[in-house]
Amino acid sequence: MNNKYRDLRAEAFEANSSLPKLRLVQFTFGNVSAADRALGVFAIKPSGVPYELLTPEKMVIVDFGGKIVEGSLRPSSDTPTHAALYREWPAIGGICHTHSTYATAWAQTQQDIPIYGTTHADHLAMDVPCAPPLKDRAIEGDYEYETGLQIMNHLDAKRLSYRQVEMILLAGHGPFTWGRSAEKAVYNSAILENIAKLATLTLRINLHAPRLKPALIQKHYQRKHGQSAYYGQESGS
Repeated sequence: MNNKYRDLRAEAFEANSSLPKLRLVQFTFGNVSAADRALGVFAIKPSGVPYELLTPEKMVIVDFGGKIVEGSLRPSSDTPTHAALYREWPAIGGICHTHSTYATAWAQTQQDIPIYGTTHADHLAMDVPCAPPLKDRAIEGDYEYETGLQIMNHLDAKRLSYRQVEMILLAGHGPFTWGRSAEKAVYNSAILENIAKLATLTLRINLHAPRLKPALIQKHYQRKHGQSAYYGQESGS
């Protein structure tokens, strides 16, 4: 195997290995990829291989056109979705797809997740978007590639930036997240699952629970992500 992909394989392996630890996957469901923009490739989980049997060497190297560059196993069946997003979104370095319980349940309702509290607002200043189901022609065609297009087209239709919104639900399917690295994409998946769980419990307690006040939404989002953010420590400290 080519040593120039060693670090990339290790990054993808660590990210995928974290999914069962975070209880975001069962059996072989879900996948994470890690991209190397300089090399023009990404590493992704092999299809159908149990997480406990994964090794860095089993990660499959794929180019942004979806073509296998190196690896003896078939890549995840969701590889065309990852490839499509990497091609169109140059600022991302990792993508994660799971079938985590609460986020997937919300995807099955085909609804956005409303912003009810500051935990949600700490990470996203709007509802978690839910893209509509694919049309029959897309389902019967290049399904996984069309999934990537559906995600991108929905954000475009809502005039949302993938740089600010790093999570989405696909109706009837499940959650997809992304970020500057594979680790951040997994982090976003864990956050999305927690947001979905909190929203579910909120509605169970009060079916008519109010949305969070706009002032609180902006305060919590801006203190972490705004130009004058003050949450956490300064870089290098």
